Amino acid sequence: MLPTSKKQRLIASLKTFQKKYFGKKQLGDLDESGTRLLVNDLLSNVLGFESLDEIKTEYMIRGTYADYMIQTKGTRHFLVEVKALSLDLSDKHLRQAINYGANEGVEWAVLTNGRELDLYKILFTKPIESKLVFKVDLSDSSKIKESVEQLQYLCRDGVIKKSLDFLWNRFSALETYTIAGLLYHNKVINLLRRELKAKYKSKFEEIEIKNALNTVICQPVNLEKIKMIGAKKTKSKIKAVVRPLPAAPEIDLPVITEAQNN
Repeated sequence: MLPTSKKQRLIASLKTFQKKYFGKKQLGDLDESGTRLLVNDLLSNVLGFESLDEIKTEYMIRGTYADYMIQTKGTRHFLVEVKALSLDLSDKHLRQAINYGANEGVEWAVLTNGRELDLYKILFTKPIESKLVFKVDLSDSSKIKESVEQLQYLCRDGVIKKSLDFLWNRFSALETYTIAGLLYHNKVINLLRRELKAKYKSKFEEIEIKNALNTVICQPVNLEKIKMIGAKKTKSKIKAVVRPLPAAPEIDLPVITEAQNN
């Protein structure tokens, strides 16, 4: 989503961040206040938000305080709940972050301990639900490109251009029930019936196709063993015989005199 030049800058910033906090020096049992300093660096120097105007700390929500609210020009993009680096993120921590977002009407929540970063979409249903959209290991330098592919949606250049909406659309499109809905569509069922009839010379009822799809969806499939209907077998390669071209015949061209030329 980000242009290549900005993505390269994001990669460079993340490398600097990782070297600073997760290089040879081990941070050990860093408490929550210390972890916030690390997260400040992430939000400002890696993701590109302005420290005072766009990174709001101790953001009050109904008498309690979220660690951060990220906003640009008055638009709130996502909140950030920070836990100590020494702790593993838990469902209890998630509920806290989701409650903050639900009470404030913010659709996105980041839960992090400085080492792991989880992005959740808050769904304003009854009851309130959430979906994990992606998880990034900020300490893993071997997967920095993969991390940047995710973090680009949270950086300032991305969110001001509706990157989170774009991300949610892509996430929703590839969800199980979205794909299943397409697979069970009448057009797809009828297509499968026609293809199977042509291939196997037998009619199949709609329920039979749906039952077969249930099996495909519910069981792992080895893609290498899939039989493509209508696919032609590759023929053995025939080596081309290269023969020399016959010599061009000699042609006597007429001589044009100067007088003829004029």
